[in-house]
Amino acid sequence: MTVPRQQVPLANAVDVLIDYRGKTPPKSTCGVWLVTAKVIKDGSLDGGEREYITEETYSRWMTRGFPEPGDVLLTTEAPLGEVAMVPAGAPIALAQRVILLRAKRGTVDPQYLFAALRSPLMQARLRERATGTTVLGIKQAELRRVLLPLPSLVSQRKIGSILSAYDDLIANIRKRIIALGETAQRIYREWFVDFRYPGHEAVLLVDSELGPIPEGWRTGVLGDLVQETRDAITAGPSTEGRPYVPIDAISPRCLTLRDWRSGQEAASSLLTFQRSDFLFGAMRPYFHKVAIAPWEGTTRSTCFVLRTRSDDTWAIAALSLFDDRTIDFATAHSSGTTIPYARWRGGLANMPIVMPPSALAEQFQTVSEPMLRALQDSGSMLANLRAARDLLLPRLVSGEIDVEDLDIRAGEAVA
Repeated sequence: MTVPRQQVPLANAVDVLIDYRGKTPPKSTCGVWLVTAKVIKDGSLDGGEREYITEETYSRWMTRGFPEPGDVLLTTEAPLGEVAMVPAGAPIALAQRVILLRAKRGTVDPQYLFAALRSPLMQARLRERATGTTVLGIKQAELRRVLLPLPSLVSQRKIGSILSAYDDLIANIRKRIIALGETAQRIYREWFVDFRYPGHEAVLLVDSELGPIPEGWRTGVLGDLVQETRDAITAGPSTEGRPYVPIDAISPRCLTLRDWRSGQEAASSLLTFQRSDFLFGAMRPYFHKVAIAPWEGTTRSTCFVLRTRSDDTWAIAALSLFDDRTIDFATAHSSGTTIPYARWRGGLANMPIVMPPSALAEQFQTVSEPMLRALQDSGSMLANLRAARDLLLPRLVSGEIDVEDLDIRAGEAVA
């Protein structure tokens, strides 16, 4: 049974609403982080490259108010309705198309406000009051009128506690992905770029066409490590049950595949891939989109599907493809000007590489494969947590699940 919720306009649910619409501060290379709409994604400040303004600009520009930890950020356009909370720590500045909402003290719990704004119900209400055809946007006056379901403060805190527990787990897995990825790349560069592998002190460097390399190592090309597979498939019943990974579902600079689409969205120019294959974004390769496939699925021909030639060098292959030098080579050997496409044959496959002796390659595999396998499977863990949270979210906000009598203390983690 759904518990009726009081409905209040957002204007009555907040003490402070800060909107810097129409203001664009001058950027700098460092200083205070300028939070733009493009970095707010999936409930966190996790997307896109960071932009900054100087501390002097921050003090002079933020005349409408300064963000505080626990404030809720809402994007008003391009895209509409992405939500995040202001984290504790260093100050942030607000760019255009980002509105700050500070929950009304004693009436609205900040975690609940954050959760409610992400619910399908509130997202629909935002769209109902938005304008625009190509790009939806909402004016501040209309945003203030959007109705917010408001249970008792006790229930709000319980709902916030339940959902924040999922968000904390998701955030921890994301941090683990970053840490594992950085560690794996650092080990790769120490061994294969700086030649500081175990026992390197006793090995002489000898001349090669690629410059000095350790004695006993050999030169080759990337195509010696991996091969392109082009297993085409036609959209239909056979693709509907497969996860679909278009190029825009691959996160930049992250080996973990954190997003995918329903197989029903797969339409044309489709290729199949297997677990442990590598998906390499061929369109605009400078976006650095390389991921390890965690299962069988379908992608489009805007990605290369690459497969290791030997399981013994799978880890070397993964990190070689992910290396900045590979991205630079793919970009330099692309075709097209408006939309560059990397080439495999006659292009990336011919990129020069160095390879260690088999015993050292086996040692690198032993060190690196566990980290890469953890990265490979982390995306599915994230997806399962997001699915569970997103299943609960609308039911909690709508009152379909009544939490009033649940034995949950505000602020406690709930798993």
